Amino acid sequence: MRGQDELSFEEYATARTRRLYRTAYLLCGDPHRAEDLAQATLAKLFAHWRRASRMENLDAYARTVLTRTFLAEQRKWSLARRLGSLVGSPEESRHGDADLRVTLLTALAQLPSRARAMVVLRYWEDLSVETVAELLGCSTGTVKSQCSRALARLREQLGESSPYAPV
Repeated sequence: MRGQDELSFEEYATARTRRLYRTAYLLCGDPHRAEDLAQATLAKLFAHWRRASRMENLDAYARTVLTRTFLAEQRKWSLARRLGSLVGSPEESRHGDADLRVTLLTALAQLPSRARAMVVLRYWEDLSVETVAELLGCSTGTVKSQCSRALARLREQLGESSPYAPV
């Protein structure tokens, strides 16, 4: 990579690392693993920066890389590693309700990895059904049905009377 490309990548990485980390954290529920996922995503982007930097929507491409890295890793890890730590990062503990964070992360951790990815992308990242389907390489019907089932499961786990139950 040459000087201008390196500067371009550094600017992008500096501006987007925090957002990649937050999304990775919601996917895996472990702050250390989220850092690893965000770094792996940036490493993959760096390796193909010339092509990636010409993408029409680089953020969407980065989310695709992150999500696919997470899903590939999920297939390799044991159940104990998948569940990981549910404690938030020090940065996040200064913001938001800690009980809510732990409750939601615990509930998310109970979902299968692909369903969890769909819920995070659809409702946290606020992506359209079509975009999530494209990112995960499935049909829009699959996204709709899996999200519906995942939300029903979250409601069941959290209980309808829970203040944290999804609407």
